Amino acid sequence: MKDAFPRGQTAIVGAATYGIGEAPGFDSIDLAAHAAIKALKAANLTPQDVDGLFVCLPQDFLSGLSLSEYLGIHPKVTDNNRTGGSAFLTHIIWAALALASGQCNVALVAYGSNQRSAAGKLVSSMKQPYLEAPYRPVMPVSAYALAASRHMHQYGTTREQLAAVAVAARQWAQKNPDAFMRGDLSVQDVLGARMVADPLTVRDCCLVTDGAAAIVMTRADRARDLASIPAYLLGAAAATTHINIASMPDLTVTAAVDSGARAFAQAGYKPSDIDVVELYDAFTINTILFLEDLGFCPKGEGGRFVEGGRIAPGGALPVNTNGGGLSCVHPGMYGLFTVVEAVQQLMNQADQRQVPGAKLALAHGNGGVLSSQVTAIFGTQETLS
Repeated sequence: MKDAFPRGQTAIVGAATYGIGEAPGFDSIDLAAHAAIKALKAANLTPQDVDGLFVCLPQDFLSGLSLSEYLGIHPKVTDNNRTGGSAFLTHIIWAALALASGQCNVALVAYGSNQRSAAGKLVSSMKQPYLEAPYRPVMPVSAYALAASRHMHQYGTTREQLAAVAVAARQWAQKNPDAFMRGDLSVQDVLGARMVADPLTVRDCCLVTDGAAAIVMTRADRARDLASIPAYLLGAAAATTHINIASMPDLTVTAAVDSGARAFAQAGYKPSDIDVVELYDAFTINTILFLEDLGFCPKGEGGRFVEGGRIAPGGALPVNTNGGGLSCVHPGMYGLFTVVEAVQQLMNQADQRQVPGAKLALAHGNGGVLSSQVTAIFGTQETLS
């Protein structure tokens, strides 16, 4: 069956973050609501305009109902599908389909978490699968360390190359006043940091922060009335391969191979056309794997690809321009922040970190332990033809 994704029929008209870093005194739903109001205000809309709500809160499995009540709205469509950190990009797919089919007119996608101020830790409460439990892994970091180790063994990837990912993220964060960590960081700093799960040190791992993000979507025929530069959704696709790392078919290949190929086909563009790339960098190995699997470089070449500042400010391919989960924000799930940064780049709202002339942006979400992958491609009006 032919892929009938509604290319260019919907657009993001407002995007915002709130409470990045530490936000003591706020519950997760408070943070999500603040980000939502901020995103709606950017589009000259109010909560009462929202009739499609897509949300996923850390400990609230009925968050579509909770946030509706909190905002005082009565949406026609709600969804709080959970696929880990990729959930919000799946929300964007379903929001686009709901908008294009007339199920709703204004869709709000929101997330908030007070993970840091509520004393959350990177070590999660993920249930240990019986095949892995005897080895006492510390999840999720042990799973990503396993993937990193295999990539190093198979392709000669080095710890220095992993560290180059963290350094590039920090250099972008230094251009972002909202980023949580902005101090200088060198490859040697990363290598010399506390080892968490060999070969990953604490600087190869994402932050533990508070924070919230939200985006507002509508149909393309209304978008120009709400935003001077809408970010049109050109393609988006999801793929899943496993839940437990022991069941991953190949530790060096993620389902981004599938999600990326379908998203690019829908959009009508290829990796070399993309101006800015926002990847879910929970760990430094993620960036390398996703650059390979999405087609920005051949499989096995990701480590060499990121060397020499290629993905840092001034490099050939701007990657994670807000500082990413490694240096900007990571409140449990980071996926929606990739979308906010991607569309703010297209809307020319990224201030010092703005990529000049950005017309096409890719956002990619990751859920579980390299389990769920979702790719979305956005463009300005010039990219619609």
